Amino acid sequence: MDMGLKNKTALVTGSTKGIGKAIAIELAREGVNVLINGRNYEGVERTVDQIKSAFPATSPQNAVADLVNIQQREALFEKFPDVDILVNSMGRYEIMQYDDVSDEVWETYFRTNVLAANGLSKFYLPKMLKNDYGRIIFIASEEAVMPSGLMPQYGMTKSMLLSLSKSLSKLTKGTGVTVNSIMPGPTLSENVQHIIEGIYPDGDMMFSEKEKNFMTTNLPQSEIQRFIEPSEIGRLATFVCSPYASAFRGSPIRMDGGMVPTIF
Repeated sequence: MDMGLKNKTALVTGSTKGIGKAIAIELAREGVNVLINGRNYEGVERTVDQIKSAFPATSPQNAVADLVNIQQREALFEKFPDVDILVNSMGRYEIMQYDDVSDEVWETYFRTNVLAANGLSKFYLPKMLKNDYGRIIFIASEEAVMPSGLMPQYGMTKSMLLSLSKSLSKLTKGTGVTVNSIMPGPTLSENVQHIIEGIYPDGDMMFSEKEKNFMTTNLPQSEIQRFIEPSEIGRLATFVCSPYASAFRGSPIRMDGGMVPTIF
């Protein structure tokens, strides 16, 4: 199915690995020119080269920047003043006990997971409104609506993204711009796979068996009893970016594998 996105330009933050990279790949598959972002120049270049090789009709570009740094963010704006799509995928997470979360950690998570995304949205949204077209997506988490208590500093920021998405959506009334959020459940990023391999170091054990054991023991509420593939999130995000999803407005869109037990 042609998603009607050919020749659009998308900035996908944190797109050298995990969900961000998967979204960039799926957008490029639809003919989108993706701006690949990360803090490491070589890592960004590798991803740009991979996408260019896989989708030679597109023009991926290097958008290296530490988006928490205001000066680097402004330099990015100068280099790429206009985008059709902004996917705020960059973020950090780790399991932490509440008593161990210092004020400095709270602030770091707030600046990384919320303020950076807000700064990008604040710059690009007015331009999208002027052009009467655009898409902004925030990548949240099921932790936003169902905090596990295992990473309070992370869950707090993801809840804030849902609120920010709804607030910004109100500004798009009557326009061709949409702002939405996607809430993935447990996803098999490179970091998650490394963690699972560390829990089950047996080299003769297939990863699928390790995954099954982990889900049964640690995430019994999951209905799919496996990790979500980043490409699944990528395909969903691509649809939300398309003209076919124009009626999604300020929506928290769940792809959580059945983790959230409530109707809403």
